[in-house]
Amino acid sequence: MGARKRVRVAVIMGGKSGEHEVSLASARSVMAAMDPIKYEIYPIGIDKDGQWITQGDPMAVLSAQADAATRLLAKDERRKDAVATVEGNRRDLVPGTRDSQFPQVDVVFPVLHGTFGEDGTVQGLLEMADLPYVGAGVLGSALGMDKVAMKSVLQAHQLPVVEWLLVMRKHWRAQPDREIARVEAQFSYPVFIKPANMGSSVGVSKAHDRAELARGLDLAARFDRKVLVERAVNAREIECAVLGNDDPIASIVGEVVPCNEFYDYDAKYVSADSTLHIPADLPEETAHRVRDLAVRAFVALDCAGMARADFFVCRDTGKVYINELNTIPGFTPISMYPKLWAASGIPYAALIDRLIELALERYADKHSSETRYEFDH
Repeated sequence: MGARKRVRVAVIMGGKSGEHEVSLASARSVMAAMDPIKYEIYPIGIDKDGQWITQGDPMAVLSAQADAATRLLAKDERRKDAVATVEGNRRDLVPGTRDSQFPQVDVVFPVLHGTFGEDGTVQGLLEMADLPYVGAGVLGSALGMDKVAMKSVLQAHQLPVVEWLLVMRKHWRAQPDREIARVEAQFSYPVFIKPANMGSSVGVSKAHDRAELARGLDLAARFDRKVLVERAVNAREIECAVLGNDDPIASIVGEVVPCNEFYDYDAKYVSADSTLHIPADLPEETAHRVRDLAVRAFVALDCAGMARADFFVCRDTGKVYINELNTIPGFTPISMYPKLWAASGIPYAALIDRLIELALERYADKHSSETRYEFDH
């Protein structure tokens, strides 16, 4: 009997996003955890200019700190020789020409955070290419990325979110006094300001007065045309991991204790002083409420495969609010999503296995739908 065929997994990393470096850290961990007996791994990089890298060592290329001239030359060479295209039903990612030896793949694992990766764009590309892939589809990814759309859907499903207000970048830059007046008419300070389409706390700030609000709106507007302003809650930051397709399950609940005033980019990825408590020290009733809401939110947003649900638990009232769902959560060694599942009985390598299984299951289910309709006269 011949050796069992290994599953060929394309891992996509990097991306044209403010979370590019976080994606690389996650991808390193994912690839290191994959059992080489089960999987053939094919890394695919996307640089900050949106160029796809399929030859050589994409991780090394993306990680290199080259000067501007070297980067320009490398980008020009990649355009000629290693820019990937995806052609429907061929199941191969082709660098350059049609006779390339780049192998066909069985499933794609997008380890992309933020815009142009976690927002439904890459998912749409993979759908058109008829490729199975890990994680949410186009709709779930887009809703998970856009905080305004997400909160609107969660509210429609009668799920609790903190009060919020939308500020458009165009309106902020044209009439800043009017937009500040709108915020101050609805909220007392402090408030949080966030780009609607960004993750890893990039562009997020907390404003305690009008001057900080103006700086925060300027900052958030650098990253997106839509800016979310939220009432600040005196809350604990609670997280729960969700796994599955149509019948998802929730992990045990964890808590983030940030080293800064809130869980900003520095507290997440730079400082070693933030702490994770798994399980969170919560009343059983509150932990059950968090897990239930995590699953309900996952279903409401039409997620698939995985998501990390982030919550606020108000210190004053005990009320639980859904903050957001991340459809491609961090997979670094210190990331909460894999840690929560490890504490729930699914270690990192087994979690990767299950996510790939879920991708293939969802692909098979999608292909059970009829795509032609013949009308009987």
